[in-house]
Order: sequence, then C-alpha cells, then structure tokens
Amino acid sequence: MFSLSLAIPMLFTMLIHAADSLSYALRLGGLRTRRIALALSLSGILLLVSRTSNMAQGPMVGNLVDTATSGGNPHFAAQLHWLMGAATVGTAIAILCFPTMVKLASRMVVHFEAAGSIPSMVRGMLKRSKIKNATYYITPPSWKMAKRLVQHGMPRRLMMLNIAVTAIYTTGVLSSLYAAYLYPGQAVAASQSTGLINGVATILLTILIDPRISLLSDKSLRGEIRLDRMNQIYGCMLISRLFGTLLAQLLLIPFAYWIGWIVSMM
Repeated sequence: MFSLSLAIPMLFTMLIHAADSLSYALRLGGLRTRRIALALSLSGILLLVSRTSNMAQGPMVGNLVDTATSGGNPHFAAQLHWLMGAATVGTAIAILCFPTMVKLASRMVVHFEAAGSIPSMVRGMLKRSKIKNATYYITPPSWKMAKRLVQHGMPRRLMMLNIAVTAIYTTGVLSSLYAAYLYPGQAVAASQSTGLINGVATILLTILIDPRISLLSDKSLRGEIRLDRMNQIYGCMLISRLFGTLLAQLLLIPFAYWIGWIVSMM
C-alpha cells in the first residue's frame, strides 16, 4: 500500500499545505512592520512553491488512479487518506515553524524594501553572515503562546468558515479522482469536476473570509485593533486549517459519490 509512488506525492502535499499555511506568517510580519503591501508581494514566493508543488503532484496522483482502475491498486482509497494525512502533517509543521517564520518575515519585509526587488533580496539573504543571524530568530512554540489563543475570545465564526474551506480544498481534487475510480464510465468527467467542490470553497473564501481578515488588518494598521489581537486571530486561523485537514478525511468518500451522481446525471 505504501510505496515510493505514494511517498513522493505525499511530500508535495506536505509542501503545498505548509507553504499555504505559512503565508499567514508573512501577512502578520507585514503588520508588525506596517508594510502589509510588501508582505503580500513576498507571499508570492510561498504561493510559487505551493503552485509548483501542486503541478508536480497532479500527474503523480493521476498515476495512482490509472493503477487502481486497471486493478493493480486495491488500496486506492487508503492511499488518498494517506495523502490527506500528509496535508495535516504539513499544516502541523507550519504551526511549529510559525513563531520563527513571523520573525523572519518581519526581517524579510525590511530587507525587501531596502533591496528593491526579490532577486536582490534573496542574494543579500544568502550571504553567510545573514544565514548565521537567521538562527537568532528561531522561536519554538510555547505553552504561553497557546494560552494567548483563547484569551479575549476566539474568532469562532472565522475559524468555522476556515475549517470548512480548508476541508473542501483538501479533499476537492482527491474526491474527484476517487469518483473517476468509482465511475470508470464517466472517469474523465469526474476527474475534471473538481470545481464542483472547490468552487464552493472559493466563494466562501472570497466573500466571507479574506475580506474580514483584510478589514481587521487595516484596523490594526490604523491602531484600532492591538497587534496582540491580530497575533491571536492569525494563530486561530492556522489552528483551524489543521482541523480542516482532519475534517477532509470524513468528506473524501461522500464527495466522491456526490460527484459521481452529478456526472451520471449529465
């Protein structure tokens, strides 16, 4: 069941979810330095890692579908659950690295402003002295940080929405591929139906989550919200992403049958 053909897409899945989760650290670093626009530009680096990994992952997971369809992979559903487990691991790694990444992001934003471009910034940060100084910013999570997440009330509505969006995104592609396995007669239609699931997540993210985070960030820049509160909000959003990847495990098969029902009606 577990093989190299599964291990490599699992690695890419970890990279995708770790990079997406650590984008919160760049946004928070931008707030701390009051350079949010520069921080959003730097987040393009993490998005590049995520999208490149996603492009490389697709053919590998598709190969698992082909093997399962031909009868050579009886553990296909279990392998998809392993892939979603890798998403949870990637998010957990991001949580462990989050305090360190926030401090590094604050410095990166300042270096970016001084360098004027990302290539110049990268060249400057690859100097030996800069790499040595990077160890100064290593900050492991602590129990004190965890306690701060529950102080002053948690953004429960945002967290629930983020859990739902993350769960849908995590299982969207995999459910469509599993539907292609369950309904070989409509395999192409099923594998191309990711938008049936991810479209809902995109709408929720675009209309309900991103505008709220942007509004809170602007209020923080204007001094209407304390930075400690934004630290808590971004931390809670990161935790909610972790729970979203766990919820995705329960949605894989129901979504696959729902996609199969939709494509069979076409």
